[in-house]
Amino acid sequence: MPVNKRVLVIGGGVAGIQAALDCAEGGLDVVMVEKRTSIGGKMAQLDKTFPTIDCSSCILGPKMVDVSQKENITLYAASEIEAINGYIGNFSVQIRKKATYVDWEACTGCGLCMEKCPGKAPDAFNVGLGATKAINIPFPQAIPRKAAIDPKHCRQFTKGKCGVCKKLCPVSAIDFDMQDSIVTEEVGAIVVATGYDLFDHSVYGEYGAGRYPDVISGLQYERILSASGPYGGHIRRPSDGREPKDIVFIACVGSRDPSVDRPYCSGVCCMYIAKQAILTRDHLPDSNSYVFYMDIRAPGKNYDEFVRRAQEEYAVQYIRGRVGKIYPRGDRMVVQGADTLLGVQVEVEADLVVLATGVEASAGAGALAEKLRISYDQYGFYMESHPKLRPVETNTAGVYLAGACQGPKDIPASVAQGSAAASKVQALFSRDTIETNPQVALVNERTCVACGKCIEVCPFGAIRFKELRGGIQKAEVLPSVCQGCGLCNATCPPKAIQLQHSTDNQILAAVNELCA
Repeated sequence: MPVNKRVLVIGGGVAGIQAALDCAEGGLDVVMVEKRTSIGGKMAQLDKTFPTIDCSSCILGPKMVDVSQKENITLYAASEIEAINGYIGNFSVQIRKKATYVDWEACTGCGLCMEKCPGKAPDAFNVGLGATKAINIPFPQAIPRKAAIDPKHCRQFTKGKCGVCKKLCPVSAIDFDMQDSIVTEEVGAIVVATGYDLFDHSVYGEYGAGRYPDVISGLQYERILSASGPYGGHIRRPSDGREPKDIVFIACVGSRDPSVDRPYCSGVCCMYIAKQAILTRDHLPDSNSYVFYMDIRAPGKNYDEFVRRAQEEYAVQYIRGRVGKIYPRGDRMVVQGADTLLGVQVEVEADLVVLATGVEASAGAGALAEKLRISYDQYGFYMESHPKLRPVETNTAGVYLAGACQGPKDIPASVAQGSAAASKVQALFSRDTIETNPQVALVNERTCVACGKCIEVCPFGAIRFKELRGGIQKAEVLPSVCQGCGLCNATCPPKAIQLQHSTDNQILAAVNELCA
């Protein structure tokens, strides 16, 4: 079977970027699809990375630029997967390019439209801390560096009049009539690197998140720490702009908690709390940091030493126990919890409370899985073919996983998995043709009653109806898609579908021979 030696990478976070760059370095043509207006993912929002306290932008920025400069990488930002058809070596992918109301071919990213725009919109990149313009470039290092209009907050769309950006744009790039468009790309393999979302901490009403401005998420605090953040790298309380003296960090908010259907560990919270506590003392040497935790899980290289450094060198006070309630007292917050090591109830007054929100599957993961015909678990994370022997492969041949879409993981693991997925693609494309498994299902058209049971149970979408003369329908198996699992064979009521080389008669003959 011939192979189309182009690869689709879905997702522009660090795992997707690594997979795309590795494939491109290997001489492959890459198509990258990112739903946001810039690649970078969650890592682009971080200030520093653990355990080395490296600047996140300094690490990620050059890779983002490499993506934009590689001639064999085609980037579709502000785009989503509409439909996927085909099989390993020959996928046809429809990509929906969402209307940004700016002609990106003409836009130079000068930023004049942002300066003059009178409309305000919540700043998604800064996680709601402050506002941005209705037309904006999400952050200074964005790739592609192109403006996009938010129609929910643009006065031209909400009130029917404004057009300041259109009047001022020096290259006439503004197009208020722009519509979504569909493009089709033909590829031979797909790498899924759609990343993760953060748990909605407002579910914990007892923590007051959403009601108290000084109870914030870990990612919001990350933006506060960042020099490119809403406060220019100065730690301030969102409520009044004052420097906090006492800061409480609460671990496992949306992790290891069956009551909110998140019994799994997110794997990164213990580490990023320690990192943020260290950075807090660097910014505010006279401040006090407290960490409420269940258990410290730091299994990575130099991770446990990093947590000990926070405790011993930076005097971060770790309290083992869960927090029961947070409430205001004057202009401060009171954190009530338990110290399970001492067996006492504790109460800490804080100026700022940071909730270490856990990792969950990205929105739309299930819908994309159905288009890809791959499996996902009860929490929405994509399932690998085998957790030890095939950790980046899926149950659909030619579709590979990279990064946190497969499960919670940190940056080093995501980068490693991105490279692993790229190596699988390069191995697949090392030959001009692909040899498929000969043990596939075969339909006996004379006994098939077209009930459709086989189509319903096939996990790979390998069976479809075909129409014969006279409008008669019969089931048909696509040999290149079938994985030979045998579900259709077991399900078919008239036994009209059998596995080649493992038919009922062949199995019975083998058994009789053994028993003879």
